[in-house]
Amino acid sequence: MYLPDIELHEAATLEEAAALMARYAPNARMLAGGTDLLVDLKTKRVSADHIVSINRIDDLRGVTTTDAGLRIGALTTITQLDRSPIVRQRFAPILDATGKMAAPQIRNMATVGGNIACAVPCADLPPVLTVMNASVVLWSAGGQREVPLEEIFVGPRQTIIHNDEVLTAILVPEPPPGSGAAYARFQLRDGNTIAVAAVAAGLRLDDDIVRDARVALGAVAPTPKLVAAAAAALIGKTPDEAVFAQAADAAMKAAKPISDVRGSAQYRREVVGVLTRRALAAARHRAGDARGT
Repeated sequence: MYLPDIELHEAATLEEAAALMARYAPNARMLAGGTDLLVDLKTKRVSADHIVSINRIDDLRGVTTTDAGLRIGALTTITQLDRSPIVRQRFAPILDATGKMAAPQIRNMATVGGNIACAVPCADLPPVLTVMNASVVLWSAGGQREVPLEEIFVGPRQTIIHNDEVLTAILVPEPPPGSGAAYARFQLRDGNTIAVAAVAAGLRLDDDIVRDARVALGAVAPTPKLVAAAAAALIGKTPDEAVFAQAADAAMKAAKPISDVRGSAQYRREVVGVLTRRALAAARHRAGDARGT
């Protein structure tokens, strides 16, 4: 497989990147790590006459804290995110995803922003970041907007991001007291393989009662999917195995998997139930640790 003839543009600023994307739309694609885009171009899944690289914009890199929580620059690689002391100390659920993604060579190139903006249904970061109430910052020459992460996906490889917008950062709020989150995925083998099914869960406990909950599915629907019925099965109840089973049943019913070489739709739906219980148990454990119990 070979790349088609494409003109490469290297933007030095956000303004330049936005102008280039607007000038050559709809025949332009933005390049960050390239681990998805270059494969898609080679296999002709997507086409483009122009590629706009944003890799020279250093302001899009790095993991820092703000008054509200965590800020992840869009060009931060998965390896950099995984090794961040800030993430390890205060946002550990993210490591459930980064530690399982692809091979080291891919993690060294793939970016956090790309994992989100490519909108691949089996991407690992969107489910866990969603249950952690993350949002994305979208910049354009006309202004900047912040959008809840779960709202940017509209279909497989489709988002609300406009042609002249650049995803600059991902914002994760500081976890409230008594909260915990976790991500569980299943793949056919260890190593560089994509998820057959994945579930992220977030809980906030008070007096051993679930006061807030979020459950998100990955790889079993056209987009990362928040399951309101699973959250409803948890809120106001003691987080025990029976309640987790009810939430798992709701998650299984909400899953919309396809049958492919990785497994039948029914098999993947059953896996969702197992993963939901695992993620909830891990989230409960972390919530207990956050309360000092």
